[in-house]
Amino acid sequence: MAIIGVFDSGIGGLSVAKAIEQALPDDTVVWRSDHKHIPYGDKLPQEVLGFVMPIFEDMIAEGCDVIVAACNTVTTTLIGELRACFPDTPLIGIEPMVKPAALHTKNGVIAVCATPATLASKRYAWLKETYAQGVTVLEPDCSQWAYMIEHNRVNEQQLQRQIDDLCNKRADVIVLGCTHYHWIEEVIQKLAKKRAVVIQPEQPVIKRLLFVLGRS
Repeated sequence: MAIIGVFDSGIGGLSVAKAIEQALPDDTVVWRSDHKHIPYGDKLPQEVLGFVMPIFEDMIAEGCDVIVAACNTVTTTLIGELRACFPDTPLIGIEPMVKPAALHTKNGVIAVCATPATLASKRYAWLKETYAQGVTVLEPDCSQWAYMIEHNRVNEQQLQRQIDDLCNKRADVIVLGCTHYHWIEEVIQKLAKKRAVVIQPEQPVIKRLLFVLGRS
């Protein structure tokens, strides 16, 4: 049995924690969030690091064998620094699924829905440069989505306009690059009306977790 820590700024990563609990029922999942400082997507990386460090320290003190950073913003901007700070605890990150989307698209157009911090990160730029050459990557303004989801104020009319715009621009894969957006995955699928496939990384994270735990 392992103790698996799962962290996100808000409720987004809770969907990841629940997916892990379902896949690994014999393990213990320790869930932590940081509602006090949400959202992370509009904050500077070093400011976010100051929020995250004590939470990770507490999770390790509680006996977590591995920690899943279920936050694209934290992963794309800080995972290297966090791994250096906690070298004895494996850290599994979550980042936008640019590579699978680029491989899957038939139209050569994908959409990445993510926070401003993720889209501005060097890691995300590297993902695009490495895996999406020759692919058009659309990046809609999702800066209000996390707030909307945290406060249960999902505006389907606004989402419909954004999804229609992406599909009209021939995007046939929509990447959910923030775990908050997992909570509206079914809504986005409905609004896309089969014009685009919607993908998110919960299952790949579980596969990576099994590898880290030596169970692959």
